[in-house]
Amino acid sequence: MTTLGMPFLLADKTGCLDGSDFSDLFGRLSLRITRTQQNSQRNAYMVYKLNDPRTVVNHVNQPQASLDFGPNHALGTVSIGRGPHIQMSEYLKQTSLTNSLSRVFTASDGQNYRWSFRSCGEDEWTCVNDRGYMIASYNLKVAGEPAYEGSSGCSLTIQEPYPHLAVGYYHVLHGWQLTP
Repeated sequence: MTTLGMPFLLADKTGCLDGSDFSDLFGRLSLRITRTQQNSQRNAYMVYKLNDPRTVVNHVNQPQASLDFGPNHALGTVSIGRGPHIQMSEYLKQTSLTNSLSRVFTASDGQNYRWSFRSCGEDEWTCVNDRGYMIASYNLKVAGEPAYEGSSGCSLTIQEPYPHLAVGYYHVLHGWQLTP
């Protein structure tokens, strides 16, 4: 992977939780999120890491993560890579009884990270490590900002040393936005 000394700037193509492409402006990383099942009892999503954002997701591609939500988007299970399915409530732990919009998780690198809603500057969502260093942020399109062709105007920024955490960021955000 090319090192540029700058964060991954992933443009969120649709801004829609039901499926979107996230593509780095410099072509270093692309993710595709697709809903694979929807009915009154279950909503299932797969997260794919793509070498080329034009790649067609098919039976050959292995998902990097899968998310299963229950009725009314209740938290269900998550699986990262080929790992076991675990309860989202066990993976995403609330940091306090009074703040449901701050959660901790242990990522694939064994480190703990905390996602928080509107806790740092103008960022919508912020992810920090145990030392308080910002690792990632998700931002919505600013009201009144002009439309961008091929992008919702929303963006996910990931600090360059942490691309291995990209897949986990989506499921954290997705679970929260549906069940704050």
